[in-house]
Amino acid sequence: MSSEQDHLKETDTEERFEFKKEQRAAVKSDKGLTEEVVRLISEDKDEPEWMLQRRLRALEHYQNMPLPTDWPGQPDLTELDIEEIVPYIRPDVDKREGADSWDDLPDDIKDTFDKLGIPEAERKALSGVGAQYESEVVYQNMQEQWEEKGVVFMNMDQAVQEHEDLVKEYFMTKCVPPSDNKFAALHGAVWSGGSFVYVPEDVTVQMPVQAYFRMNSEGMGQFEHTLIIAEKGSEVHYIEGCSAPKYGSHNLHSGGVEVFVDEDAHVQYSTVQNWSKNTFNLNTKRAIVEAGGRMEWVSGSMGSKATMLYPCSILKGRGASANQISIAFAGEGQNIDTGAKVYHNAPNTNSTIESKSISKDGGRTNYRGLVHISDGAVDSSTSVECDALMFDNESTSDTMPYMEINEDRVDVAHEATVGKIGDEDVFYLQSRGLDDDDAKQMIVSGFIEPITEELPIEYAVELNRLIELEMEGSLG
Repeated sequence: MSSEQDHLKETDTEERFEFKKEQRAAVKSDKGLTEEVVRLISEDKDEPEWMLQRRLRALEHYQNMPLPTDWPGQPDLTELDIEEIVPYIRPDVDKREGADSWDDLPDDIKDTFDKLGIPEAERKALSGVGAQYESEVVYQNMQEQWEEKGVVFMNMDQAVQEHEDLVKEYFMTKCVPPSDNKFAALHGAVWSGGSFVYVPEDVTVQMPVQAYFRMNSEGMGQFEHTLIIAEKGSEVHYIEGCSAPKYGSHNLHSGGVEVFVDEDAHVQYSTVQNWSKNTFNLNTKRAIVEAGGRMEWVSGSMGSKATMLYPCSILKGRGASANQISIAFAGEGQNIDTGAKVYHNAPNTNSTIESKSISKDGGRTNYRGLVHISDGAVDSSTSVECDALMFDNESTSDTMPYMEINEDRVDVAHEATVGKIGDEDVFYLQSRGLDDDDAKQMIVSGFIEPITEELPIEYAVELNRLIELEMEGSLG
């Protein structure tokens, strides 16, 4: 490929994520987190009284909980002023349940998702697509063949109305209660949009479903909620994409994810996040896995000023398993603090955690993990592998694994490596005709291969390209 073609490809990729649209809102809340703002959100969504009361209880938890500030090496959250964040912006669209056709969307919103490649992805690789713009899902579609089998894929606001009993039973009650942490409480008070996925017993959704979340406005917060219920013997792959343009003031992303994996079911949750470098990315993601069930988390974290993200699997039933694979990239001014939590609460449970991190230009990455094996969880096993790659002496990478082992008859393994890109490796590739940048990019591509091979080819290509642009300092 010529240098001119390379430059055009780079420019096209940057434009996909860095463009901005003029804000056009039907409803916009005041800044900050108050009871008035919470009531405005609930009233605008015409929610049942029980949901309003849950929001208000979450608000009370938020007001009474301290900001986490004393974790060793954690990102500095003092620059994040919640009172300057706008928690709710409903874009000016006609259908609250999301348009059925791209042609039904306003031109500016349609153009946004066209540039992000959502229509093309839907045609080529997906069973269903949801697209959220600011605080509202503006488009939702599911292929008829899955709807006929009873699969439900809709936005959470619509699910509150149409599947009230299920939502009332599962929403922030069993998996991620608002009392879990300050940002879970914040999320419970002002959540908006997100996805509801229900897969009936013994149904396998053979192509992934995707939701894409786009923040367009400056100084806003996005608080989408994802609830996935996979019944016995079912299988589904959910892909989440996220992006935002860069502004002078901070944005906040504080989503919530709850996954329920029933007996012998299988859920894979893949995330490719490319937040701008003024965004604080503070999420809570958790799965409860019943006997014989399998949960997989695949995460790519690029962008953001600071990220604190630790997907959690609670292995509740005998023979349940979890596989967690993540990659984090931190450049100048970034602190990406990611990891995993697994609770082995039953016999014969199994978990593997594989973490890859890359840091350059003084960026900081950190693996922060917890594996807990309960008394009685006999014949369980866990394997944790953390690998860090640094480009220079100014960058930092740490590994902070924590193991709580309360049962003797278990198998526990942990391995961690930290290193710089070796001059001899670069020299060898240069001797084969590659220049310095291409040689380093090839080394990084091999380093992250365990993550990319778990994604559909379209998303693996995109993840590799985002990493390349981050290495060049071209994003955010």
